[in-house]
Amino acid sequence: MTGVQKQALRQAGASRDVLGPDGPLIGCLGDFAPRPSQQELAERIERTINDCGVFIAESGTGTGKTFAYLVPALLSGKKVLISTGTKALQDQLFQRDLPLIRDALAVPVTVALLKGRANYLCRYRLGRAEDEGRLRAPHAAHEFQRVRDWAGRTRTGDTAELTGVPEDSGVWPAVTSTAENCLGSECPDYAECFVNRARQQALAAEVLVVNHHLFFADLALREEGFGRLLPGVDAVIFDEAHQLPEIASNFFGIALSANQLLNLTRDVVTEDIKEHSGIPELPERARALEKAVADMRLALGAAPRREAWERLADNQAFRVALDNARMRLIDLSAALEIAAPHGQGLANCARRADDLLDRLLQISESPPADYVAWLETTTRGFILRLSPLEVAAPFRQCMTEAANKAWIFTSATLAVQEDFTHFQSQLGLESADTGLWGSPFDYPSQSLLYLPEGLPPPATPEYTERVVQAALPVLEASAGRAFLLFTSHRALRVAAELLAGRIAYPLLVQGSMPRAALLERFRDLGNAVLLGTSSFWGGVDVRGEALSCVIIDKLPFAAPDDPVLRARSAAMEQAGRSPFMDYQLPQAVIALKQGVGRLIRGPADHGVLMLCDPRLLRKGYGRVFLASLPPIPLTQQLEDVQRFFAQSSG
Repeated sequence: MTGVQKQALRQAGASRDVLGPDGPLIGCLGDFAPRPSQQELAERIERTINDCGVFIAESGTGTGKTFAYLVPALLSGKKVLISTGTKALQDQLFQRDLPLIRDALAVPVTVALLKGRANYLCRYRLGRAEDEGRLRAPHAAHEFQRVRDWAGRTRTGDTAELTGVPEDSGVWPAVTSTAENCLGSECPDYAECFVNRARQQALAAEVLVVNHHLFFADLALREEGFGRLLPGVDAVIFDEAHQLPEIASNFFGIALSANQLLNLTRDVVTEDIKEHSGIPELPERARALEKAVADMRLALGAAPRREAWERLADNQAFRVALDNARMRLIDLSAALEIAAPHGQGLANCARRADDLLDRLLQISESPPADYVAWLETTTRGFILRLSPLEVAAPFRQCMTEAANKAWIFTSATLAVQEDFTHFQSQLGLESADTGLWGSPFDYPSQSLLYLPEGLPPPATPEYTERVVQAALPVLEASAGRAFLLFTSHRALRVAAELLAGRIAYPLLVQGSMPRAALLERFRDLGNAVLLGTSSFWGGVDVRGEALSCVIIDKLPFAAPDDPVLRARSAAMEQAGRSPFMDYQLPQAVIALKQGVGRLIRGPADHGVLMLCDPRLLRKGYGRVFLASLPPIPLTQQLEDVQRFFAQSSG
């Protein structure tokens, strides 16, 4: 490509031409086909970048939104930050999509990938873990050895490189750092730090790829080193933007976990041995806090729960355990203040103890009026949270402070009945420009929507059993090849028990293996039935015949006793708004659209969508859900489903 041609590519409207029938992508990408909707979307994004505007775009499955924002980003000549919904999408964008477009355009744009620090190997903690010898169990020792071998050859330190060690392995927390335990410039391995190297590359890049969690972690907490990047960025593009309100809510709040407290106690003992504080009560106070944390978890009961703080007032055992943990943390903090001068490691622990104590006091004693204090438990731990009732104001303030930038929000699911009001109000984007492009797929001929008759109300005790009964003939007609998506883990477990031994197809259940491995197994088998909950409703791409049926048990309304939902609903009622119509319903519609989007992923796909919830036809609001879905023909007759699959296989 000549210099004149390159200059022409940067002219206004160039993105539309690049994605057109005479553009450079035709010759470079064998399966690329021009799409008017993609060209229109790219042109709007190009204009927004040039004008430093704010633009919200819903782009249906198959529109090609990734190329539609990459082309104008690469042609803009500006520094562009792209934030994706997950680390998996982030890797895909950086390793596959970006290089494809950059090579096709032949533009010398520098690109970089930046993740949170927990995704990079920490040489200091690797050496410390080896010295401590804590990972001695055979399985852990084997994984640790693999990490050590990889550490000698990796250039990035990105843990995603080492596929032989599972993401949830206990080895990773021991060999990566957190904002709390990082020694910063005092670290003996600072000069070779993978996190700092990635940050320097990010500062120099013209196009930077991050994920939403990293973006908001730094935006809210200024702890991930990202604060130096945003001021120099000219445009921010959010893909999978429907996830932003919930993620923002987590990071604009305060959290304190059992893991943070336990990691502190372990690090105190380790650093005390290493730095010889000479304070005999220090390890004793650390162990006392460790026991107090365990007592707090025991007082909350075995079952997982999400509970508003004020509803724990009558739990005397928890209140006693909480008071004890607070006192033990105060005692440890006081000892660490004395120990801090003996070494950087102990000084770091002292800072962490003070910070965790501040969080505990804010959550348990003085939550602001516009926040809700609550907690959730896991199998072995807990997280105490202070969440804002709304994130529009702080997010809008962040946008205002970062002046003269373009902001683009895109996803396949942002609108409710082609209206963006709900998404706009959540993030304070009421004045933003909007655009909607439907999927180019031929839903009337590629798909069928089945609403089975005779199912009871979802609150009925035997509802899941009835759903399974209704699903069995559909699974037989589809020859497996199905996702069964549930709104709760309890329903998933019940369905798994009911289906075991009753279908002639492989049964894959969420939790039986890592998510990525489960999806790979599903694709390889070609006739499996996969049972999943929320993590399989979005961000899952299975093309072809392996996924020909999606069955959804209920409309995905949030649990009515969820503490954050209850608090937000109460605030909305006080303001004269309807929590159901203004919040719960649009949230559920967007979630359903995500689940439905798993079915048709390509122009050659065919499949049946089975929505089991009878409220779709019995309640007035059911029309809102149906009107927000693609134009899929609807039937209530099982015979139509059987005929559809017979014709598709023929």
